[in-house]
Amino acid sequence: MQLLLLPMAFLLVPKAQAGEIIGGHEARPHSRPYMAYLRIKNKKKYMCGGVLVQKNYVLTAAHCKGRSITVILGAHNIRKHERTQQVIPVKTAIRHPNYHPKVNDIMLLQLQRKATLTAAVSLLRLPRRGEQVTPGMVCRVAGWGRLDLNTSTATLHEVELEIQQDEQCISCYRHRYNRTTEICVGDPERNQSTFKGDSGGPLVCDNMAQGIVAFGKKNGKPPRVETKISSFLPWIKRTMRRFQLQRPD
Repeated sequence: MQLLLLPMAFLLVPKAQAGEIIGGHEARPHSRPYMAYLRIKNKKKYMCGGVLVQKNYVLTAAHCKGRSITVILGAHNIRKHERTQQVIPVKTAIRHPNYHPKVNDIMLLQLQRKATLTAAVSLLRLPRRGEQVTPGMVCRVAGWGRLDLNTSTATLHEVELEIQQDEQCISCYRHRYNRTTEICVGDPERNQSTFKGDSGGPLVCDNMAQGIVAFGKKNGKPPRVETKISSFLPWIKRTMRRFQLQRPD
């Protein structure tokens, strides 16, 4: 497994809370202003990623549910109090109504107040109807945490991943993979991947959120599975309209 060398000044995060980008590199600070860091409290504390799609809505994975969730926007180093950061508690976590483990793994987080859009905090566009990825496209995923099974970092890292034919994931995951609602990502011949804790982060293709990091093999090897956002656009729009009256000013 590829090991990236890190400066000693980087702070380590506890293994149980770490996410992982394998075979990638550190992102330029605040170059992904749509990224959301989710600090989740359940029986244990853990983290996920997310994407800001409206000033008071973050899109993430349904399995990132917890007793309480705090969203941190505008972060690069999640162990520092950067002046760019906006820390906003989640008002309502809205899972897809037909969510089951590894099925319909998508959730909207309604924030207690609207984010202030800045150079370090901005929205990412969702796909329009018919805008989908195709095998061979190269997209990007970012997340915080370990760079391999033993190396952690507190700074945002990113990796480029190639969209695969559905058959690659059908071969790996069989009945757990649904070509209608999921995207197969990551060349199995390359040691580049997302991993635990990157869940909920966006798959970004042509400056558009096309997928949500969902699941994969326990060893982090590609290909891995992303929730296909375009398949859930009606639910996303309907849900945000439904909670319209509850939105903060």
